[in-house]
Amino acid sequence: MKRARLGKTALEVGRLSLGGLFVMSAHAELDEVRRILARAVELGINYIDTAPGYGDSEAVLGRCLADIPAPLVLSTKLGYRPDPFEPRNKDLLRASVEESLRLLGRDRIDLLMIHEADRPRQFDWWTDMVKVEGPVLELLAELKTDGIIRYTGLGGTTTAPLAHLCRSGKFDVVLTAFNYSLLWREAANDVIPAAREAGMGVIVGSPLQQGVLAARYDAQLDSCAAWWLSRERKAQFKQLYALLDETGMPLPELALRFVLSNPDVDTVLTGVKSVAELESSAAAAESGPLPEDILWRLAEIAAMVPFRPCEEPMALGGKIADPARNKGPGFMT
Repeated sequence: MKRARLGKTALEVGRLSLGGLFVMSAHAELDEVRRILARAVELGINYIDTAPGYGDSEAVLGRCLADIPAPLVLSTKLGYRPDPFEPRNKDLLRASVEESLRLLGRDRIDLLMIHEADRPRQFDWWTDMVKVEGPVLELLAELKTDGIIRYTGLGGTTTAPLAHLCRSGKFDVVLTAFNYSLLWREAANDVIPAAREAGMGVIVGSPLQQGVLAARYDAQLDSCAAWWLSRERKAQFKQLYALLDETGMPLPELALRFVLSNPDVDTVLTGVKSVAELESSAAAAESGPLPEDILWRLAEIAAMVPFRPCEEPMALGGKIADPARNKGPGFMT
């Protein structure tokens, strides 16, 4: 597998990496996780991302990685632990890092990210959001000095706020999720350029956009049950599906190769629940960037809906698969 350097760091990672959300015991059996990890190493995947917010993912990885001697790059995050969470309490944050080390069976973390650093109403990390100041930065500096972590990063899902944090120049890597894929490209306007200008490594999560790009939903698009989906989005999906018919390419392959076609993206996280899914993703990644004519067609299709309609649900994949799950917009508070 081809590798890329994460920004100015010394970390060399495969273009395809593993997202740890789906290795928690709620999603996969322990033996299957062991098989996934062993096969990932065989395929040249060497980077795994996890977080305290991903259930028992850290503990599952720690148990399974003990049997794998290959050198791996691991990232985890600050956030969600302990509950109630205090994002400005350095002692509790340090304790969370120590717990991550224990669960992962490591004495050092390659990359420690701030989870949801871009959502101050979710986690109030910053004493000054404009200057990007807060106790968490003091802790990260101490952990680096002590050799407990190698590099620092941001994990977020917004655009303008996450780009602002990137422009601070205080972080090594950014993980941007849910906002850079075939049809959702907001991160390309702000986050990715800001990260590159700051010399940061760029990791993209959810290339299949929470499942909505994992399969076709032709019947749902023509069903009145999906009354909450905008006409523009429905028309866009139909154009995308028409392109799939022309090329004969599976949608997941098209989606993954699109993200990997961007030279400013260092690696893409794939969340797999089986060895078969892993091998499929790896084969798509090994097929290389998409041809220029396909990229131009995809740009035209993406431009049909350049920004998300305000009523569109965030987790669109599960809701378009079962339109009755979405009840429409809620009350404004």
